[in-house]
Amino acid sequence: MFEWFISFRYLRARHKQKFISLISLISVAGIAMGVMALIVVLSVYSGFTNGLRDQILGVNSHIIVQRLGGIIPEYTLVRDRIITVDDVTGATPYLYAQTLLSGPRGGTGIVLRGIDPATARGVIALPDQMIEGSVDDLIQDKDARLPNIILGAVMAADLHVSVGDKVRLISPSGPLTPMGVIPKIKTSRISGIFESGMYEYDSSIAYMNIPDVQNFLESDDIVHGIEVTVKEKLLNRADQVGRRIVDHLGSGFIAKDWMSMNRNLFAAFKLEKIGMFICVALIILVAALNIISALIMVVMEKEKDIAILKSMGATSKSIMKIFFNQGLVIGLSGTFIGVAFGLGLCELLSRYKFIELPSNVYPMNTLPIKVLPLDVTIIAVSAIVITLSATIYPSWKASQVKPAEVLS
Repeated sequence: MFEWFISFRYLRARHKQKFISLISLISVAGIAMGVMALIVVLSVYSGFTNGLRDQILGVNSHIIVQRLGGIIPEYTLVRDRIITVDDVTGATPYLYAQTLLSGPRGGTGIVLRGIDPATARGVIALPDQMIEGSVDDLIQDKDARLPNIILGAVMAADLHVSVGDKVRLISPSGPLTPMGVIPKIKTSRISGIFESGMYEYDSSIAYMNIPDVQNFLESDDIVHGIEVTVKEKLLNRADQVGRRIVDHLGSGFIAKDWMSMNRNLFAAFKLEKIGMFICVALIILVAALNIISALIMVVMEKEKDIAILKSMGATSKSIMKIFFNQGLVIGLSGTFIGVAFGLGLCELLSRYKFIELPSNVYPMNTLPIKVLPLDVTIIAVSAIVITLSATIYPSWKASQVKPAEVLS
């Protein structure tokens, strides 16, 4: 294994070769910085994507089952049939209405969402997002004078209201009179406040019990759809469960999974992740060019040594191995250091969360970190392949040295 012995001798600085060794150290540092940056950047992207997915699934379910006519009259029976489908873990009806909400100091447009508190637990994350009150407070006696309503934290702050205060629901689609359309007004009592972590949801969604929403809209006992959850391991295959649900319910029903409803958003994230990988990988490419420079200078400096080795019986393959091993050591060292520092930095960012994000811009309060083993493996393998590719030409150039010409 004399090739490795000579490779390590050439990597160590000796008098006139100190500059070459400095370039080798810079190459190692460049590879390490590139690998570290790639790990951190892709971990942030993965954490951001997973965090956004969790936030979306916290407010919406995995699958939404609807009827082609837009309403489901016998929704209790439909829900009971959905529960019997394999891999379905929960189902709850919902009712939507766009309306206005007025408080003592102003008003705003909201999406009023009717839910069934008895079946919503485990399907939507609202019970875990409550910061005041409880979802069960939406269930009241029939003799209750005012229906209860749950508001988002941002909406409650904008309206300057809290639990126990009264607000008014205003629907523009009221009865037609000789004086024109009279808006329907319903006074409600705030029984709870939730915080999902997403500004858009916390500032625009309010929850009420389904019968109270039906009473406000003066509609029959109908809902707009059934929200369904599936097993965690089938989260990325929710569309398959959706097709089984439709087959079980028969014609007239459709199922939309969370991936299809947010396809454009997650496709954009995936494209950005690939683009960022390419951009940051250029750092490793620059370091690889430094490796080429360093090895070419070593070859020029060691032409006589190479000629002597060949005269002593070393083959061109052995000479090529000597310089290839140099590039391998540089590449492996830089990759190992970069992976170690990258994972260490991700652990610090994940544990201490000292980088805060504005909640009205991003769907989370701190920088999200999610290290995926596959991403780390791809980064490490890519860095090694790039650096080894950079050593091919200098190694081949060294193997082509002719002893007769150099020693003459």
